[in-house]
Amino acid sequence: MTRIETLVQRLRAAGAGPTHERRILRLWSNALAMDSGKRRIEDFLPASLRAELPAIEAELAALARIVSVHPGSDGSERLLVQLADGQTVESVLLPRDGLCISSQVGCAVGCQFCMTGRGGLVRQLGSAEMVAQVALARARRPVKKVVFMGMGEPAHNLDAVLEAIDLLGTAGNIGHKNLVFSTVGDPRVFERLPRERVKPALALSLHTTKADLRETLLPRAPRMTPEALVEAADAYARATGYPIQYQWTLLEGVNDGEDELDGIVRLLAGRYGVLNMIPFNRVDGIAFRRPSWERAAEIARTLHRRGILTKLRQSAGQDVEGGCGQLRARTLRIVPVAAAA
Repeated sequence: MTRIETLVQRLRAAGAGPTHERRILRLWSNALAMDSGKRRIEDFLPASLRAELPAIEAELAALARIVSVHPGSDGSERLLVQLADGQTVESVLLPRDGLCISSQVGCAVGCQFCMTGRGGLVRQLGSAEMVAQVALARARRPVKKVVFMGMGEPAHNLDAVLEAIDLLGTAGNIGHKNLVFSTVGDPRVFERLPRERVKPALALSLHTTKADLRETLLPRAPRMTPEALVEAADAYARATGYPIQYQWTLLEGVNDGEDELDGIVRLLAGRYGVLNMIPFNRVDGIAFRRPSWERAAEIARTLHRRGILTKLRQSAGQDVEGGCGQLRARTLRIVPVAAAA
């Protein structure tokens, strides 16, 4: 688990000053060659750092590598990424220059409709491993937006996630509103984010307006009521000027009824945010079903008419059945067979 601070210390030990650090971190996070730029490295970097640069580049490259690529018909690409210790996570290149990255191997929240949560938390990712996912993706195509919505709950790895966000919002050249911190809702998020130099946009996984149902669907999420979550999120949105993205996985017969629509209007009317409705992405071994697209569209239209800005979204790459955690799960099923052979 490598931190960006560890990389900085490595650079300093090799003779780097602050400007040298910034240049190397900028080139790495933007997937650019170390000899890129107007100034030649011979004229810019000290000799001691130049001597260590090949080893440093090899260390950065070893943080993560792409194991497999799964293109979707919507222009997305789901990437299975292997870390230095052999663990795997998932990243998703999204249409329109977006990227979804992981912050943990596995997840401790245990959302009932999510494959990642079924295996529990394996380990945290270091901040450098998160930025490495961005560098790998940028080597394939432009990335102008990064969302922390992949495997893991970012609030459970808060220091490392904020360290990665700080680098991406500075040397990484990504606009702060295009860095999106996704959470099931944790009081520490609402305390820490307003104090950061780089303040990301916030996505809040809501999924229901009923406190008891939310405890069932998200069994290990903090026990904040939907009302308290929305109140805290709205305060952050108004302080930063970035609307909250309220996330809602549509589950047929669970959270798609008229009572939930009434609850959404009650909770979100007048709030600074948008409701993203995402029909459930089928997962092997999970009994939930997704409503028909016609029913989902009807829900979105109804909420629009009642004054709630609602976007109906497809989970990227559904045609390759690559919902978050599924690529990794399929790989884990394969590995023991190969080992036994």
